Amino acid sequence: MAQFEKLTAPTQGTPIRFENGQPVVADNPIIPFIRGDGTGVDIWPATQKVLDAAVAKAYGGKKTIEWFKVYAGDEACDLYGTYQYLPEDTLEAIRSYGVAIKGPLTTPVGGGIRSLNVALRQIFDLYSCVRPCRYYEGTPSPHKRPQDLDVIVYRENTEDIYMGVEWEADDAVGQELRKHLNEVVIPANGKLGKRQIPEGSGIGIKPVSKAGSQRHIRKAIQHALRLEGDKRHVTLVHKGNIMKFTEGAFRDWGYELATSEFRDVCITERESWILGNLETEANLSVQANARMIEPGYDSLTPEKKADIDAEVQAVINAIGSSHGNGKWKEMVLVDDRIADSIFQQIQTRPQEYSILATLNLNGDYISDAAAAMVGGLGMAPGANIGEKAAIFEATHGTAPKHAGLDRINPGSVILSGVMMLEFLGWQEAADLVTKGLSAAIADKQVTYDLARLMEPQVDPVSCSGFADAIIERF
Repeated sequence: MAQFEKLTAPTQGTPIRFENGQPVVADNPIIPFIRGDGTGVDIWPATQKVLDAAVAKAYGGKKTIEWFKVYAGDEACDLYGTYQYLPEDTLEAIRSYGVAIKGPLTTPVGGGIRSLNVALRQIFDLYSCVRPCRYYEGTPSPHKRPQDLDVIVYRENTEDIYMGVEWEADDAVGQELRKHLNEVVIPANGKLGKRQIPEGSGIGIKPVSKAGSQRHIRKAIQHALRLEGDKRHVTLVHKGNIMKFTEGAFRDWGYELATSEFRDVCITERESWILGNLETEANLSVQANARMIEPGYDSLTPEKKADIDAEVQAVINAIGSSHGNGKWKEMVLVDDRIADSIFQQIQTRPQEYSILATLNLNGDYISDAAAAMVGGLGMAPGANIGEKAAIFEATHGTAPKHAGLDRINPGSVILSGVMMLEFLGWQEAADLVTKGLSAAIADKQVTYDLARLMEPQVDPVSCSGFADAIIERF
């Protein structure tokens, strides 16, 4: 049993354990929750009320959540002392019970941890940040057709420049590194010419590993397998055209994973073109097929033409019988897009995308941009998932000026609770919350942030009133 300094664990309930990265959940799991700072004082009670009501209605008392209050952020400092933003009690609770949910947390100022959210991800190796972005009818949006967007951003959490390996411009060790790079590493490369890192530069390291990329992309593909039809689609988002050995490698390792470990259930975009061409014209020659999949084929050198021809033949030989004759259409389609292009395409062609698998920085930008299209961060849930733990969270800040006024939108944490219920396998309860929330918004029973954007404007409900409106519409 876990030992705590200042906490008392529930006497009822069962810890969640993980097997092969998947949760094993009893009918009465113990789930630690972090109320959150600022508006967490309003948001969490509303969220807990909705989740408990959904579980009770869906299962008639056969399933229950045993909530366990733990502390982080300012509230933790009040209990554990100055700068104790993330006490060991809280870490031990998450280790012991596997799944947790939290409200918004203050970024510490003056001491302690740079970011509590980043710290939790690193401590528990929560390598996949999952951010669904979908539209609920009636939510005000700046986009003309927000209902066309229904994507899930899988953002890698532990690598890329967010690892935090960096040096200030006036750091002596950083300048020694700059000198070594300029005088030894760059000249030794042989392909970097006379490039030099200017004096006075801050330096950051961008690590992207094969193991880290593939375990993350594996989660995205596994998620896609739970979907149906055109939503069985994973897009590898990258800037590999510029950063070839980090972002480009992320793309390449993703394709490698899809065509090896998931070979029987995945098809790449180019493979789908090749097989699709054959289904349209069964007697199509290899060269004619190659000409159809490769723009400018006729202007290529003989060697490059031969490479494309060989690619077509290899696909036909390897998966023609297993994936051909339309069977590939039921599989997970894996393709890739340049990151800046995706920003445009989720606005102009959002219906073409489902799961976006990204590295850390790109995922941060893209998930917020997608959330803005469907109503903002107040309606954006999030989860951080690893092999042995999962934490579901608000994706917005603490908004302290609104704290205690019972007016803030609890949608982000409520929808994060929906993700948690789905993660537990409690889909019936999750569906009730989604249904209730959708109906409340459609009926214009919304908090002030959404009410003021509606045309015509409507009178807002309180934070707790929004929770009641959701439950009334189960």
